[in-house]
Amino acid sequence: MTWLVGGASFLLAASLAPMVGALATRWGIVDHVKERGRKVHRRTTPLMGGVAVLVATIMTVLIVLIRSDLLTSGRVTTAHYVGLLLAGCVLMIGGVLDDKYNLSPKIQLLFPVAAALVAIAGGLGIEKITNPFGGFVWFETVTWNLFALGPHMVAVSWPGDVFVFLWLLGMMFTVKLLDGLDGLATSIGSVGVLMVLLLAGTTAYFQPDVVVLSAIILGAFLGFLVWNVHPAQLFLGEGGALLVGFFLGALAIISGGKIATLLLVMGIPILDVAWVMFRRLRSGKDVSKGDRLHLHHRLYDFGLSQRQVVGLYTLLALGFGSLTLVLPSFAKLIALVCLMFFTLIGAYALLIVEGERR
Repeated sequence: MTWLVGGASFLLAASLAPMVGALATRWGIVDHVKERGRKVHRRTTPLMGGVAVLVATIMTVLIVLIRSDLLTSGRVTTAHYVGLLLAGCVLMIGGVLDDKYNLSPKIQLLFPVAAALVAIAGGLGIEKITNPFGGFVWFETVTWNLFALGPHMVAVSWPGDVFVFLWLLGMMFTVKLLDGLDGLATSIGSVGVLMVLLLAGTTAYFQPDVVVLSAIILGAFLGFLVWNVHPAQLFLGEGGALLVGFFLGALAIISGGKIATLLLVMGIPILDVAWVMFRRLRSGKDVSKGDRLHLHHRLYDFGLSQRQVVGLYTLLALGFGSLTLVLPSFAKLIALVCLMFFTLIGAYALLIVEGERR
């Protein structure tokens, strides 16, 4: 049944994507060819691909909720799904407006902030994460009930909700900045969702509701990816990239704090973003402006094709992500340290080679 709903989501996203692309072209929501900057595509390409991902996810989730209890057989409630899907809609509204009207960075920020708050209001929260040195790190919370929406009480918890808020924003903006080559963000996002799905299906965790939700999101990602591989016929758009990061971050929380899993999958992009932000701040540049400093751009400029860069990133994400299925918590910490070390060494070597070529 899991793969059936995942397949349905895949078919929906793959079918909706060309229609969304045609609509984006008609509305003039397209990414034009640019010779400079961080864009590398060579033809005008429609945006709004995230709409196909979101609509496919919403439709499949609603059908499963109406016809079965697969999505509510564990700790995930209907309120969680309402919060997640409404948050996705907030992201897509903001993304489409940004793609069309090129909103200022301050206005852009309002939508992911609002989306994170909507998800938290829907009940997305965290009680604990695994301590790699043994036991758990508990988020001993103080909870304030705000108001009731039917049977659901909207509440704010400290410090758990603050952690969730910052985690969601971090994942959203990491994927947004990763979305620089055809299929890159969606491929890495798919690996992240797959790892959560596989981990939630093990006997140690066994979360059937999380497995089904992960299958739906994975199907939507892969259905869109059919149209996003190089040469891409449709881009995620600003809202779509944020949506991929949001779904990844939300899955890590809703599945019981699988933070290490996503950190291993997203380790290289996260380190890359941190390094680029540091360099921009040090040089006095606007951190919100895109450039070609990211590792995937450097690899592309070094001579690798888009498919080769995406393939390399995907293989590394699969390799490190797979470790979460077999390693205990402390070993995952060691793997994270090793990932950081080898990423820094690789980036340093690339800088040296670039300097010699100049």
